[in-house]
Amino acid sequence: MQKTFIRETSDGRKVEVIGPYVCVDGQPVADSVVEVKDHPNRRAILHTLPNAAFMAGPIVLTAEEASVVRGALLMAKPSPTDPIAINDQLRKAVNARNREAGIE
Repeated sequence: MQKTFIRETSDGRKVEVIGPYVCVDGQPVADSVVEVKDHPNRRAILHTLPNAAFMAGPIVLTAEEASVVRGALLMAKPSPTDPIAINDQLRKAVNARNREAGIE
């Protein structure tokens, strides 16, 4: 499994992406990244840490750190080789883009 070092916490623990998980000291804490604006506790997070942009479980990430985490998580997923799976992935991406643009 590939390890990608993200940063060290203030108490000396390593935040890394190991395979498909964001880990703290080798223990998985999340498998995805959520924008703070979409997080249910966004007000408390932004009140405590105004520069927070993303969350990976209990880990607060800046935009740069989240970019590295997302890239490492994408690299850990196997790419589909089945034409039906590729078509399904493209369809989901187009639908998500249209939803964000307000097209239904």
